[in-house]
Amino acid sequence: MTPKQFRRLVYCGAVLLTFCAEQGPGWAQSGGQGDTNQSWNSTSDQHSPSGDSNPIRTVESHKEENGRTVDKQSVERLGPGGRYEPYRDTERESVRVDANTVRTIERTFGRGPDGQKALVQVREEETRNLPGGEQKVVRTVSNPDANGRLEIVQRELQETKQPRPDVKKTTTTVFTPDLNGGMTPALRTEELNTQKNEHNVEFRKSTLLPDGNGGWQVNEVREGTVTQESANSRTKDERVSRLDGDGKLSVVERTVSKEMESAPGETKQTVESYSTEVPGGFGDGKLQLNQRVTRVGRKAADGSQQTEEQVEQRNSAAPGDAPRVTQKTIDIVRPNGSGEAKEIRTIESVDGNGNLGVVWVDTRKTESAPTVQVDTKKESTTPAVKVDTKPKP
Repeated sequence: MTPKQFRRLVYCGAVLLTFCAEQGPGWAQSGGQGDTNQSWNSTSDQHSPSGDSNPIRTVESHKEENGRTVDKQSVERLGPGGRYEPYRDTERESVRVDANTVRTIERTFGRGPDGQKALVQVREEETRNLPGGEQKVVRTVSNPDANGRLEIVQRELQETKQPRPDVKKTTTTVFTPDLNGGMTPALRTEELNTQKNEHNVEFRKSTLLPDGNGGWQVNEVREGTVTQESANSRTKDERVSRLDGDGKLSVVERTVSKEMESAPGETKQTVESYSTEVPGGFGDGKLQLNQRVTRVGRKAADGSQQTEEQVEQRNSAAPGDAPRVTQKTIDIVRPNGSGEAKEIRTIESVDGNGNLGVVWVDTRKTESAPTVQVDTKKESTTPAVKVDTKPKP
């Protein structure tokens, strides 16, 4: 297996591990509305000021009731007649089966030749919490065959155990279809998190592939530390090792993330990515800074929020130069105090002359349903339990 094929398989496994389908802009970034136990609706319009890309409209909704959560997203694109036409729909439903089990099903629909709604994928997940901090998760991905019948194309089994209060171990195995109509293990990850002391956590995640003899071979290791310097400052240092030409693990990537409260109401996050591979060059086998992402968030007294993100990358045409600013994103959210919020996200990118220019604008409006008053004097036959199924950024 080539390094490129291995990275592709790891990526596919990671997509299933996060249980997050390819969604349009905003599905996973709805201003944190999924973290509140209430219903809301959101509409956003995305377009390029230059008109070189097709405008997109996204309509989302979130509803929670009696332990059942339903999220819907509809993506529309501008058609030839100047009207928005349905392009893709996603429906995610999460139900608490009992006190320890949550079942989630997500359906993605596309459009057929005649514009009819057609199912293209189903993702299912069942999570069970067991005594002693143990947790078991089963995830499946199913696609329709030529006759429209669903067939499983990927299954994942995840088991988390806590042998000690300071140790958590998670083993995940991804299965894919074999030639005999069954499912064969194709990828396994083993993750160990250890709380060393009050301020430090060590982590190690190994990715293994079948060795052809019924066993497993480690192909990648991600390990590092998370250090909580203070209540408002945290650093994560991660190193990635992969098999080299001699079959030995060697460090090929490093990522250093720092989060801190730089001022009252202001947070700052910096992520620096190092690699032995230099864009446009061959590198010298040593880790070099390829990208730096800086994100600053500010929250005002009136509830409005502003986030500015700046991306610096190494120029592939001049790999010897230091990273330069290649993209900026400004996100502003303004609530009106009556359950509505307006958000404008602007993306700037470098053009051929090295100048930043606006390439994408996303305008979003979110409406929250009024809080429902519950008469606690009456006996409830079904407990209302919050289930958060929104994917994390």
